[in-house]
Amino acid sequence: MVSVKTTQSALIEQGRWLTVPDCKQVLVVAHTVAFAQRLREAFCLLEADFRIQVVFTAAPHAFGGGVARYLESLGIATVPWEEALRAEFDLVLAAGSRGVHELNAPVLRMSHGAGHTKLLTDTSSLAPGETRAPGMLSRQHLLHEGRVGPAAIVYAHERDLEELALSCPEALAVAHVVGDPCVDRIVAGMPRREEYRRALGLGEGQPFVVVTSTWGPTSTFGRIDALLPQLLSQLPGQDYRVAFLFHPNIFSGHGNWQVRSWLAGCRGRGISVVPPEADWQSLLIAADWVIGDHGSLTAYSTLTDAAVLLTPGPRREIAAYSPAALLATVAPVVTPGHPLDEQLRYAARQHRPGQYAQVAALLSSAPGEFHQRMRTVIYSMLELGEPASAPPVPPLPLPSPLEQWEAGSLGMAQ
Repeated sequence: MVSVKTTQSALIEQGRWLTVPDCKQVLVVAHTVAFAQRLREAFCLLEADFRIQVVFTAAPHAFGGGVARYLESLGIATVPWEEALRAEFDLVLAAGSRGVHELNAPVLRMSHGAGHTKLLTDTSSLAPGETRAPGMLSRQHLLHEGRVGPAAIVYAHERDLEELALSCPEALAVAHVVGDPCVDRIVAGMPRREEYRRALGLGEGQPFVVVTSTWGPTSTFGRIDALLPQLLSQLPGQDYRVAFLFHPNIFSGHGNWQVRSWLAGCRGRGISVVPPEADWQSLLIAADWVIGDHGSLTAYSTLTDAAVLLTPGPRREIAAYSPAALLATVAPVVTPGHPLDEQLRYAARQHRPGQYAQVAALLSSAPGEFHQRMRTVIYSMLELGEPASAPPVPPLPLPSPLEQWEAGSLGMAQ
């Protein structure tokens, strides 16, 4: 019988197959598109360093659809998860917890949103009297077989460490506060607001509404059947432009075609559906209003000049110390009892500069410092000296015109 040897990726086998040998091997584990987008802020810090080889894999996940396509759009090829499990690495970068304890390397865990909002839904493993905590602060997500799994965990705010001390004190020894990359990018991009609006195809002074949604039944999209008629009938297309910014898990969970099919009534109404892999920060900067839920994008919009309106949310499922919880106490709420355009005008009249400063302050306790602090943590774990230059932080790219994302091509894959 002839023996057939399976050829693994050169990145896994290394040795004589690689042209640049003897690199530190960093594995990036992308569970979902949302996780991959966040991890991009970390692995881009390793650019131009010939001492480091970055390898990518798409780990199994219920919302894993679209991950390979997103990475491919960045020019990234992935190695199979099964091969990554058998290989050895110097460091793993991950924003999720599933399966990473099986990898042969120290793991650096990143959070992937604005604060820590959603409380654990699975309470079966909680001890009697143990309080529910958000995922990245919970024992269930940080411990494996009674021990802290990650070698390092990075958080955005000093407040997170206070909560971690209550929920999982064992993890404090490996916790670091590095700030939030989205906060830094939005703040840095605010002076370019008019440039982003022109790139989107907005006319001078044209009202622009961004509708944001996290995923799940209590999200904006979970109740879109109630909001959509108001958007379609009360916001004239010739005056308002509207863009939907939906969490990638919505597209992954239901399928790209299905989501766009449900929104078929938006055709020809000046409403755009932003694809899940798009850079979204510039749209928040360009917005005059943001209508959103308890998700991260609504919280990030407090950094901009937009007037924020909330859709009804699940108070009992939100961490009381999160930015979303504070925002829910100060932002106006969309109601069906009044025309939507009147509610928008009212919110604009009531809006004041710095109105949501307290919410924005909860997003990061190290504004402007994420990339430097994060690079320091990574290089320390790799036992390498940092490059003798500031970390690369490219500006937000110009967005595509809204017409490119309009709902007139719902039957097409985008």
